[in-house]
Amino acid sequence: MTDKELKKILYAEDEADIRAIAQIALEDIGGFTVRYCANGKKILEAAEVYIPDLLLLDVMMPELDGPTTLRELRKNPNFIKIPAIFMTAKIQANEIADYKAIGAIDVIKKPFDPLTLATSIKNAWLNYNG
Repeated sequence: MTDKELKKILYAEDEADIRAIAQIALEDIGGFTVRYCANGKKILEAAEVYIPDLLLLDVMMPELDGPTTLRELRKNPNFIKIPAIFMTAKIQANEIADYKAIGAIDVIKKPFDPLTLATSIKNAWLNYNG
């Protein structure tokens, strides 16, 4: 369990409409500060200046998918211990196991419920033993 409060999220999602819904869910409902990126490549650029408490990554994105993005971020010493959550419609048990094997602390199913998204993220954060 972590003692640090979750405030800053770095979020990659390639679909603008999902980003808009997530913005309401994460900022207005959850009270988080969120930096949004349209794909994994943009996340790598943002990571140079924005060090979040948590990474929230869509699995399927153009240019650089979520798992590849996480692997690349882990090469940066500042991002080795930052917990990550994947969001995806692909939630077969073997897929979830693969995501956790590369460092995800949780996997959130899409489509997500905007009213419970922030709570799901907070619960994963509280259960994280980083």
